[in-house]
Amino acid sequence: MSAQSIDAFRHEHVFLGAQHDRNARKTWWVIGICGAMMAAEIGGGTLFHSMALVADGLHMSTHAGALLIAAVAYSYARRHARDERFTFGVGKLGDLGAFSSALVLALIAALIAFECVQRLLHPVRIAFNEAIPIAALGLAVNLTTAWLLRDDHDHAHGHGDHHGPADTHDHAHDHDHDHDHDHAHGHHDHHRDLNLRAAYVHVLADAAVSVLAVIGLVAGRQLGWTFMDPVMGIVGALVIANWSFGLLRAAGAVLLDMNPDARLADRLRHAVEVEGDAVADLHLWRLGPGHLGAIVAVATASGRDAAFYRARLAKFADLSHVTVEVTRLAS
Repeated sequence: MSAQSIDAFRHEHVFLGAQHDRNARKTWWVIGICGAMMAAEIGGGTLFHSMALVADGLHMSTHAGALLIAAVAYSYARRHARDERFTFGVGKLGDLGAFSSALVLALIAALIAFECVQRLLHPVRIAFNEAIPIAALGLAVNLTTAWLLRDDHDHAHGHGDHHGPADTHDHAHDHDHDHDHDHAHGHHDHHRDLNLRAAYVHVLADAAVSVLAVIGLVAGRQLGWTFMDPVMGIVGALVIANWSFGLLRAAGAVLLDMNPDARLADRLRHAVEVEGDAVADLHLWRLGPGHLGAIVAVATASGRDAAFYRARLAKFADLSHVTVEVTRLAS
């Protein structure tokens, strides 16, 4: 086979999300906003003796740190998108960033809970009138950043940097624009940009903690319940921990190559077996947002080759990298 004909069948392994660059820009914008608010809340909470406000500021600092992790992951993935050292590209780098962010989030939740318990045991006077406006400002900032990051983790359904020519041997990047999308069950999950979702989760948790901080401070000022300030901080820590564990599960599943869509796997199997052949082995995993990889081992007594089964699977638009292995059975 000539070098020219071989080059026609080679393809890149670029599995970045459709909104990769736009999400990266949004992340840097939110980092600037959150960094400024973080300094205001921690400084104000320390000055006015509000643990709920300090807790919100500390969480804002983790939010800014997590966003920095996300931004660096976006930059690194774009820079190394065609680096051949990465066998299946760098599409999972965002998932690694999300997992790291979730770990930091869990640690900060524990720190906030510890500090709030200490404040319950050793209460101090709180300057409510000064602390409440800062907490309200923190809530406004959180709502603004949530708006900036709204819904992007669910609506990026394109395929972004996609694939090169289909391989006519055992590997293919098959993409049929007559999409066979399944919007139920796991469809949204394997399109979701978990790197941006990690930032979004931080924003939502920040907003929840800000609301609780305002409630605790107002209750303390109006009713004299100074204990409400640290209690709301503890509730906020539990909210943060809950979000963190959800992120850990989602990102960990991707990093461990768990099947991202059991229903889709069944449909792939059915597409191959419809004419009496058997799927001896099937592996389905996520390569990046909106990109799935599949390895299909087929046992058949017919004379069909790998190209026949790749054609059968071409209608599944989310399959960005397909390997087909055919074993001939005695007829």
